[in-house]
Amino acid sequence: MSMTSRDRVLAAINHEEPDRVPIVIGASNATGIKMKPYKGVKEIIGVESPDDFIYQWPELGTARIDEKTMRRLHSDVRGVRDLEPTSVLQRNKCRKPHSDYIDSWGSGQSEVTPDYWYPSVHPIIDAATLEDIEHYTGWPDMDDPSRIAHVKETGEQLAAQNEYAILGTPWLLFPFERAHAMQGMEMFLLNMAMNPEFARALLEKISNLCKTLMGHFLRELGDNVDIIKIGDDLGTQESMMVSPKMYREILKPIHADLISFIKERTKAKVFFHTDGDVVPIIDDFIEIGVDILNPIQTSAGKMSDLPALKKRFGRNIVFCGGIDTHQVLPHGTTEEVRQEVRRVMEILGPGGGLMIASVHTIMDDVPPENVLAMVDAVEEYGHYPL
Repeated sequence: MSMTSRDRVLAAINHEEPDRVPIVIGASNATGIKMKPYKGVKEIIGVESPDDFIYQWPELGTARIDEKTMRRLHSDVRGVRDLEPTSVLQRNKCRKPHSDYIDSWGSGQSEVTPDYWYPSVHPIIDAATLEDIEHYTGWPDMDDPSRIAHVKETGEQLAAQNEYAILGTPWLLFPFERAHAMQGMEMFLLNMAMNPEFARALLEKISNLCKTLMGHFLRELGDNVDIIKIGDDLGTQESMMVSPKMYREILKPIHADLISFIKERTKAKVFFHTDGDVVPIIDDFIEIGVDILNPIQTSAGKMSDLPALKKRFGRNIVFCGGIDTHQVLPHGTTEEVRQEVRRVMEILGPGGGLMIASVHTIMDDVPPENVLAMVDAVEEYGHYPL
């Protein structure tokens, strides 16, 4: 018997076998699709709809997928997102063309080629003391009600439909990545190594602001949420950005506190997004309460050993992702995409605990035919028993 999308997701994240492997696409930037392949998909399937962007943020480049296309992509989740304050949205809409996009934290992006933006505005790059943190005047107002004015209504509408799993995905850039945005990656990594007292203080300042917004966001959602997305990119293609020792000493307590804060306020599962090879700290994620790990970057180091991941961690954490955006989706044939989806599901799917998604956002180099091949392969090969 077929399940609703929500029942399917709930079964999978509770380590039970649903009718088929769930598909996660379109709910957040981490599981989204850029505008170019989105427009290509719409053209193939004959959908006419506005070209909108999630978070009302064109510079991010990630499409807000219309409902008809979401259904064609067999997506089993729907996202509830926050917004930047109305004043920030308006300011950026009215700024001079091609000028820097500045967010509510004072960090921002510059246009390096037409319509391609790169984070390059770091407002406290020279900060090095606790006083520098406190004296910065650009910290955001997380109590601004315009950030979450729509959240309650959106959650209630999705809950009333009771058709799709609800994934709450506030755009925060969590502490490690936000510190990169505020200082630049090189400078903050240097501070973690050479000035750890300052690094801890900056992470705690950012985390406290994140918790303020998260508290408002969760209050508005109430019980109308199944999964909450957080995350910090910690890995590279071959290893981690910081050592496991440094992670445990500096970042893990920050993540543990944030997850505890969330779990005190909701029964929703915690979805943690982190790119790269993070195998050395997956046990740490499990210890601090991560329920779902994304994106299972199969091109990165030991993350490519899917049988080992399933054997070692599969009973204690749900895998979300697995479909390579480095080679397979952009450069593979549709048949190669289909067979890769089948391979990933046959390894990670038995017993539940798997949701299929691309490894991070589907970028502009992915042919729309391969997007459809990915989701259609789940419909073809992803029904249980696998």
